[in-house]
Amino acid sequence: MYKAVLWDFGGVMTSSPFEAFNRFEKANNLPMDFIRGINATNPETNAWAQLESAQIDVVAFDALFAEEARLQGHSVRGQDILALLSGDLRPEMVKALQLIKGAMKVGCITNNVKNAGTGAGMARDPNRVAQFDAVMALFDTVIESSKAGIRKPDPAIYRLACDTLEIEPREAIFLDDLGINLKPAKALGMTTIKVLNSQQAISELESHLSMTLR
Repeated sequence: MYKAVLWDFGGVMTSSPFEAFNRFEKANNLPMDFIRGINATNPETNAWAQLESAQIDVVAFDALFAEEARLQGHSVRGQDILALLSGDLRPEMVKALQLIKGAMKVGCITNNVKNAGTGAGMARDPNRVAQFDAVMALFDTVIESSKAGIRKPDPAIYRLACDTLEIEPREAIFLDDLGINLKPAKALGMTTIKVLNSQQAISELESHLSMTLR
C-alpha cells in the first residue's frame, strides 16, 4: 500500500525545539509558551512565516520578531530564538529511517531558515553539523521551505514532495510533531502520524508498515 515515508526533521528526527523554548522562557522570566504564542499569531504573515519561506533574512527577522514580542509585552530578539532551534538527534528514529529506506522511498519536508546555521537542523557546532548532514543524506529527497519558497502547512509543499518522489499522496505516510502541519497532508490523502515521542511514533510506523523498526 505504501511507497514512501516522509518525515519532518526538527521535533521528529531531533528533540523538539519547544523544549528549548520553554527552558529559555523559564530562564528569562517569560510566560510559558510565550514564543510559541508569537509564532502562532498571524501564522501566514508573521516574522517566522516570512523567514521560513525566504521572504526575509535573519537580520530582518531579528527586528520583526522583537517587535512582535514587544507588542505582547516582552523583550525578545529574533536571534535569541534562532539559537534555540537545533535539537539533539534521536538515534532510534534514525535507525527506523535506515530500516525503512531499505524497503521504500524516504523523504524529508522541513520548514527551515536560510543562513541561520551551517547545516541541517540549524546547528553550529561542526560535529553536530556533520551528524545532521549524515542523516539528511539518507533521504531520497529533502524539501526545504527556505529553498522551495513555500512552507508547511501549505498543501503545495506536500504535493512537491510527492511529485519529486513520483508517488501519490495516498501512498505516503507523513510524520510531524505539529498537528497544523499534519492536517493538509491528511486532506491530500496521506496517512499521518503526530510525533509525541520516538517510541510512540515508531510503534505507529510498525503498525502501518508491518515492519519491525527497533
